[in-house]
Amino acid sequence: MPQLTDLTVGDIVAERSVTLTRDSLVRYAGASGDFNPIHYRDDVAASVGLPGVLAHGMLTMGLAVQPVVDWAGDPARVVDYQVRFTRPVLVDPQDGAVVSVVAKVGALDVEASVARIDLTVSFDDATVLGKAQVRVRL
Repeated sequence: MPQLTDLTVGDIVAERSVTLTRDSLVRYAGASGDFNPIHYRDDVAASVGLPGVLAHGMLTMGLAVQPVVDWAGDPARVVDYQVRFTRPVLVDPQDGAVVSVVAKVGALDVEASVARIDLTVSFDDATVLGKAQVRVRL
């Protein structure tokens, strides 16, 4: 388990790239109950003016926090997690979409034993989650 005293603001604590496929979206739809067709049908996405099928926002949010959970060693250590959805993740029918996550120490609260981990979550060289911050009790 990481120790607060071993951390410095700016430290990268986790990095990961995840490839989403159309199969990933269908599986997530089944698990979450979110069967909005913009997440699996190109024709429906186009009919509402989207450039293609989009990954579920909550799927993107969930995969972004997982490297921090793995680093912390226990999901119960995450005491707060917030993001702003800034751009969609378009999932190509053949190539899918690669979402990259970099988790960096943004602030340390020694009194509360909490590290704020700032996430940079990107797809196609653009940030897709803004102000993504995870508070972890260590």
